Amino acid sequence: MNRTTQLPERRPVRDRSGAASAAPPPARAAHRRRRPTSTQWAAWRFLAPVTVYLALFYAYPLYRNIDLSLRNYTVRSFVQGDAPFTGLANYRTVFDNPTFAPALLHTAVFTAVCLVFQYAIGLALAVFFHQHFRLSATLRALFLVPWLLPLIVSASTWSWMLNSDSGIVNAVLHAVGIGPVNWLTSPSWSLTSVIIANIWIGVPFNLVVLYSGLQSIPAGLYEAAALDGAGAWRRFWSITFPLLRPVSAITLLLGLVYTLKVFDIIWIMTKGGPADSSTTFATWSYQLGFGNLLPAFGPGAAVGNLLVVAALVFGLVYLKVQRKQTLS
Repeated sequence: MNRTTQLPERRPVRDRSGAASAAPPPARAAHRRRRPTSTQWAAWRFLAPVTVYLALFYAYPLYRNIDLSLRNYTVRSFVQGDAPFTGLANYRTVFDNPTFAPALLHTAVFTAVCLVFQYAIGLALAVFFHQHFRLSATLRALFLVPWLLPLIVSASTWSWMLNSDSGIVNAVLHAVGIGPVNWLTSPSWSLTSVIIANIWIGVPFNLVVLYSGLQSIPAGLYEAAALDGAGAWRRFWSITFPLLRPVSAITLLLGLVYTLKVFDIIWIMTKGGPADSSTTFATWSYQLGFGNLLPAFGPGAAVGNLLVVAALVFGLVYLKVQRKQTLS
């Protein structure tokens, strides 16, 4: 005879008015379900240093910069922290400033031209070194020198090379019968000069990233295309370039964010001049905040926030494009 064990009935709990209500579940079981596991605690311990670092060195400076752009800070109020709230007045001051339009144009031209030439030259060098010829590794290492040098050294070297009186560039032009060019002191050439220097500095980064992308393309695709009679250009446009799109996208995005905030190269070579002919948002923000006897902290922070918004917009566009490519 099988005996069935019957669980004791849970009696309803009556409140003071006599109404019956269901008994609450045991507190011990609920507490056991909410207790984090050892794996979760380990994950939080690993995330804690990164979270603290991002909060201290990214979130807090960004918050302070936004606060600076929304208040009327002077030197005294910057120290004491009692600046009055002005809302978007600093942004209106920036938009009404006659320097805004030229700085916006210079920033756009500087960023676009540098990105195009850095990517094109970096891609050409990456394809060239992908042939694995003799001394390929040595030459590839030498191309990394501009990227490894401190920016102040690179900018100072280009300032000496492009000097109107004693620069080596004008010496070469004089040797071939071309008159001297005022690279750094002429409003027509100052922006071109800093663009050339920044392209030279940024090419190695594109070379390294694109070369690593080429390494991931199967060699069998090129062999099959060669057997079908495809030439070098056809193999590049049909195999190399399409398969490099993900790597190219992240390369251009990182290059865009870096180029938008380039300051030291322009400041060392031309200081944004002459006559603001090479002023960008990065140098203008520094001039407003620290380049005058009476610094304008609020407008300077507002210009810096415009750069942050521009980088954020392009980053969101990149994420949206990547999501569409993943879904398709």
